[in-house]
Amino acid sequence: MTPATTETPLSVAVVIGSNRHGRFGPVVAAWLLDRIRERGDLVADVVDVAEVTLPTTMEPGPHATAAADAVGARLDAADAFVVLTPEYNHSYPAALKNLIDWHYTEWRAKPVAFVSYGGISGGLRAVEHLRQVFAELHAVTVRDTVSFPNAAAAFTPDGRPKDPTGPDTAAKTMLDQLSWWGRALREAKERRPYGS
Repeated sequence: MTPATTETPLSVAVVIGSNRHGRFGPVVAAWLLDRIRERGDLVADVVDVAEVTLPTTMEPGPHATAAADAVGARLDAADAFVVLTPEYNHSYPAALKNLIDWHYTEWRAKPVAFVSYGGISGGLRAVEHLRQVFAELHAVTVRDTVSFPNAAAAFTPDGRPKDPTGPDTAAKTMLDQLSWWGRALREAKERRPYGS
């Protein structure tokens, strides 16, 4: 457990990146949110792509603009992000790319961590693609990730990892890095806005 801090906790947007029927993302998200709640330095806001209705045409009609603005305000308020992604055909889901592409400045000069899940690769190929996308958006991706190979078999029916030792240790390392980068970038932007 991370000791409580007297500093203002970082706001972390936890992005559930799949809207596919039968998705496993909410199970992984519930586990991650428990790890975040154990800490005193992070506060989570869940952004679920299944609840965001953005068209893939990028056409800014009234509905799309309202949806983009609503989720954009939440992304903008975040100091940092954790993106949960499965791996579909060696990459990440279209709904996640759509959410990312509808926004730009909301990601800038903020850290992004990844939790992935899938088959034998545990979603790591999706993470490597996401690193390239977030670099283009001027975000900073943290080095360490959490990965669940053969995810459905790695969890009990009540949504807990069968062997929590490795995932819990990986989550602590990843969240420690996210916290450091989040604070460092927040403090830097207070002194000098990014891009100036």
